[in-house]
Amino acid sequence: MHVFLTGGTGLIGSAVVAELLGNGHTVLALARSDTSALAAEAAGAETLRGGLADLEPLRAGAAQADGVIHLAFINDFSNADAVAQAVAEESAALATLGEELVGSDRPFVTVSGTPPMPGRVSTEADSLLTDGLVGGRGRAVNAVLGLASRAVRSSAVRMPRTVHNEGKGGFAGMLTDIARRTRVSGYPGDGTQRWPAVHALDAAILFRLALERAPAGTAWHAVADEGDAVRDIAAVIGQRLRLPVETVPQETYGPLGPIFATDQPSSSAHTRQTLGWEPTHPSLLNDLQNIQP
Repeated sequence: MHVFLTGGTGLIGSAVVAELLGNGHTVLALARSDTSALAAEAAGAETLRGGLADLEPLRAGAAQADGVIHLAFINDFSNADAVAQAVAEESAALATLGEELVGSDRPFVTVSGTPPMPGRVSTEADSLLTDGLVGGRGRAVNAVLGLASRAVRSSAVRMPRTVHNEGKGGFAGMLTDIARRTRVSGYPGDGTQRWPAVHALDAAILFRLALERAPAGTAWHAVADEGDAVRDIAAVIGQRLRLPVETVPQETYGPLGPIFATDQPSSSAHTRQTLGWEPTHPSLLNDLQNIQP
């Protein structure tokens, strides 16, 4: 397939580009800057200039593709207004891409997060949150899945709280960045809350499988590690950075504080059984050993 891809130079996107090209597909990557364009082209993709807020390039990219994968998101969690703006921008982009694909039976794979389910491990059958800080993302993804009734082979790959590669990325990467800045490897609460995780290279395989095989209107979990205790994650970060490990106020994490403090383990049993996806790359706790002091 000729695949139109947003977010093609990020941690996940760059892995998806390599996975697609390595399995016989071609890639047209949305690039909002010269730097992004050069990176995508160096990886072997064609590029289309524009950002997530530029709806005409999105329409043009989708129109000329055999399938679409959406990964881009403005990861500005500095305050609630910034998050709301990022969610609104992504929602408009998803609606634009979806409308271009209506009636085509082409695949449209979008990204979302695994839902927290109080008291238990979440599964692919659970619904996304549609309220709260990032509830708008859940509503937008549900709208994409709803395009199954309009002849779009839409699907969603739900990502865990940490997507990592060489010790970088995801919520664990945020903990690392904050630890470098504050000189404490901290965690909110008692640290027993669990975060699921996946290596970026394993996640990329699942995006390809969803593009190639996922039935319309389906959700999949890119979860390799069902749930690592946050204090165990912080302990590895502290050991690598030679910093003390201790609980810190939830407010340390700004708008993400309540999410960071939530227990949110997740399963991918259905995804593995149905799509034949099997993660093979290092676990989060092992991969964090790549953090450099």
